[in-house]
Amino acid sequence: MKFLSIPAFFLSILLSALPTYAIKFLLQAQRYPPPKCIWNAAHTNTLVIVTANVGPGANQRVDIEIVDSSPNRNVYLSKKGIKSESRLAITTHGEGEVGVCFKNTIEGDVSYDAAQKLSRVIDLDVDIGADAVDYNAIANQESLSGLETEMRKLEGIVKEIVDELEYLKTREARFSSTNLSTNIRVQNFAWFSLLSLAGLGVWQIFHLRAFFKRKYLID
Repeated sequence: MKFLSIPAFFLSILLSALPTYAIKFLLQAQRYPPPKCIWNAAHTNTLVIVTANVGPGANQRVDIEIVDSSPNRNVYLSKKGIKSESRLAITTHGEGEVGVCFKNTIEGDVSYDAAQKLSRVIDLDVDIGADAVDYNAIANQESLSGLETEMRKLEGIVKEIVDELEYLKTREARFSSTNLSTNIRVQNFAWFSLLSLAGLGVWQIFHLRAFFKRKYLID
């Protein structure tokens, strides 16, 4: 029976906890196609590697664009007419989601009935953070042993987990601050409403007293 080394054992546990982003779908061709986007969460300054395998298809042009979910909708990469396998790498600018968008445009003289049948198969793989690092290339460049390579992988995964925890901690603090601010505003509004009602009640008493005096109903 063959046992895993301790670093390999921990590496397998950590890798099993990390999500994988791979999807295969059929992209319908149109004359003026809307973009079909696949979104994945990513933190600031995170390496993202997109690998897209495009199936064969005549009279069709597949374009790819990598954007983010920021209000400015930053465009990291845009490439037209990708074929076979395309491998693209970006580094994110901020917190949020990164979208990989595809368009399949009909080219040439194609009848309406034939155009309805045009489509291409897209096999998409998105690696984010530690998953996007090529540790084999690093091992060859720095002459690392198998154990050292595994430890480097562990270091990258642990750093990613720590960054995720820091992000969650920061977001929790922001939500707590927002919740506290909202509670203070609600309390202030409640006190304002109470004082307004009390002031209105006092004004109504004096107004009615003056009215009754004018009518000689009270002394």
